[in-house]
Amino acid sequence: MFTGLVQTTGTIFRAEDAGSGRNILIQSSKLPQKITLGDSVAVNGCCLTVIEITEDYLAFEAGPETLSRTTCGDLKTDDRVNLECSLCVGDPLGGHFVTGHIDGVGELHLREDDEEWSICSFRVPSALTTQMISKGSIAVDGVSLTLVEVQQEHFTVQLIPHTLSHTTLGDLSPGGKVNIETDILAKYVQKSIHSER
Repeated sequence: MFTGLVQTTGTIFRAEDAGSGRNILIQSSKLPQKITLGDSVAVNGCCLTVIEITEDYLAFEAGPETLSRTTCGDLKTDDRVNLECSLCVGDPLGGHFVTGHIDGVGELHLREDDEEWSICSFRVPSALTTQMISKGSIAVDGVSLTLVEVQQEHFTVQLIPHTLSHTTLGDLSPGGKVNIETDILAKYVQKSIHSER
């Protein structure tokens, strides 16, 4: 479980296919807590397990299901990624509950920069927008954001200067792909409503 508050960014050291999966090595010396083997880390919002630790990098494996639902298969050397360690009991919850289980991939459709702020519109499958509501929460590449506007196949968020400078979202340009996780509470509400019909 995560909060969607990115703690730091890392750089892809190497990403290579391994059978039906993929091995991903990430360089980052700024994670705020000690990482051990088997820990969960959100990489661009995707919950991955640490399988190796060296002085230079953390290593992860992404399986076929992860590769089919996320942008992990597109990562390449020198790409920047958002990183967040898993939530511990008693930690402050400054964002919202984020599971790290990606629902689908979105694409930046439009970006309007207004001095230090940006308004971004993302295209997503319509099945995902049924779990979104204006002023609700959304995780985009692991970043907890507030929804401004929701339509059938796209949604809009406003990015503050801190988010633009401390996450990979500041690097995004139209056409860029992102991992999307809708609010877990919205999923349960939707499931409950459909179960009663």
